[in-house]
Amino acid sequence: MKILAAQPKLVELVQGAILAEIASGKLPPGARIIQEQIAQELGVSRQPVQQALLVLRNLGVLRDAPGRGLQVAPLDLDHVRNMYDMRAVIEGLAFRMAAERNAKRAAKEGPAFIKQGREAVARGDVARMIEIDMAFHAFIYELSANPLIAPAMDTHWTNTQRVMGEVLMRDERPRDIWDQHEALLAAVAAGDGKKAEKLAREHIAQAADFMFHRLQREREPEPG
Repeated sequence: MKILAAQPKLVELVQGAILAEIASGKLPPGARIIQEQIAQELGVSRQPVQQALLVLRNLGVLRDAPGRGLQVAPLDLDHVRNMYDMRAVIEGLAFRMAAERNAKRAAKEGPAFIKQGREAVARGDVARMIEIDMAFHAFIYELSANPLIAPAMDTHWTNTQRVMGEVLMRDERPRDIWDQHEALLAAVAAGDGKKAEKLAREHIAQAADFMFHRLQREREPEPG
């Protein structure tokens, strides 16, 4: 973990750093969370770590460990499915509004995300793949000019990041979804809100099916 400088949103930065460790597999399900160790590795006091851990516990990412303390909670497959159902609706709205309100900016600034995403896939850099995927969707939320969309998606992205990490790390060649992102961007840049919403819903539905079935298969007992 990188040492973090003191900032007003330090708790959010600590939360993000812990979540990144979980999503990358460095803190797998069942791993105990040691406050003092995290604080030392991030170069912060225990207070922001304690607050960040409380947030992650309330989001279901962490749970009480036997005896005392916290540990990384396993992913709940029913929750994953329900989460993606919600995401499909909100993402569809975000992409439609982005197309209707900020098509020109999408055309100008969007290609950089596609380029960075493809580069991350080529390197097999899972952490970077997740980071750019999240950045692309955050860009669309901004273009939607609806200030309620990004906060509504925060909780979903916390768990989506975990799901993506668990799935992508198991592939020798991680799944490349940047063709889909490029098609989504093209619809937004063309100002076609109806097509952008349709593609966004399909994109999330396909991601849900892929990730849900992959996680389900991982949890099935081996025959014999």
